[in-house]
Amino acid sequence: MAFSSRTLPSHLRQGSTSGNYGAQSTGQPSALLARVNEKKAELENLKELRDLSAAVANQMEALEQKLSTLSDGTEVIATVVGNWHNVLGAINMASAKLPSPQSADEAQQKPQEDRLPLPQTLVRIPTEHAPALQAQAEGAMENEHNSSSVA
Repeated sequence: MAFSSRTLPSHLRQGSTSGNYGAQSTGQPSALLARVNEKKAELENLKELRDLSAAVANQMEALEQKLSTLSDGTEVIATVVGNWHNVLGAINMASAKLPSPQSADEAQQKPQEDRLPLPQTLVRIPTEHAPALQAQAEGAMENEHNSSSVA
């Protein structure tokens, strides 16, 4: 096989010399070492960027969940505010049918049967907590009674 007359580039020719590494210029290994160190620093920066990006992504997901909850709450509040018109209208209708307050003289003059009955209560109080509330109220009344009898 015949050798070609082309010459090799300098960076290939220096690396393929016959093993006399001490004769190579010291510029190339230090340049390679600097390049390797530069790439290591770049890798560290990329790892830090990846970690920071993951943290930002987690914060954005948490923010999205909070905004979703806020949006749901806003819809509920809008529904409640929209229902106030109906509630106020019902209160107005009920109060229009209430008998007007009478003076003490008129109340004594009219018999009990002639008085108009009051409408049913418009507000319903849930009774699931009634026993606990009743016990609490009784305890408060006993404390009041005890403190007034001591004084």
